[in-house]
Amino acid sequence: MPEPQSRRRLDQPRTATPFRLVLDPERFGRLAERLARFLGTGKFLFWQTLLVLAWITLNLFAVSLRWDPYPFILLNLAFSTQAAYAAPLILLAQNRQDDRDRVALEEDRARAAQTKADTEYLARELAALRLAVGEVVTRDYLRGELERVLLDRKKQKRQLRDDVPS
Repeated sequence: MPEPQSRRRLDQPRTATPFRLVLDPERFGRLAERLARFLGTGKFLFWQTLLVLAWITLNLFAVSLRWDPYPFILLNLAFSTQAAYAAPLILLAQNRQDDRDRVALEEDRARAAQTKADTEYLARELAALRLAVGEVVTRDYLRGELERVLLDRKKQKRQLRDDVPS
């Protein structure tokens, strides 16, 4: 069977590869979840509200600091950018949570199936023990049988004494 060929050719010199950004999907997912959790808190809303109020106040009343005049186009752009990044990050966090929920559900189903199988096994064993105990001699039954045997033996002895001529 032939070996699979690699992409790099050995008869040509190696070229410098440009800088490549390598992202660990798990780390990025955890970061997205933390950010999505933070975006859904009152703390975030409080600080965002303070920032927007400060932005508007400075742009309306501080004449020398007006970097975004009245229609607040830059503020609108900042909100649009925030929404453009927040929505996919929240969806990513939800997808990761769905994956975790799916795994947990599968584990719960497997555990429930094992518990059911164990319960059915124990029920069969208990039924077998009840049947076996039903066939075991009870103390009262054994006492009655021994008394009957003892009475029979006494009758036999009396008969033997009565039958024997003196």
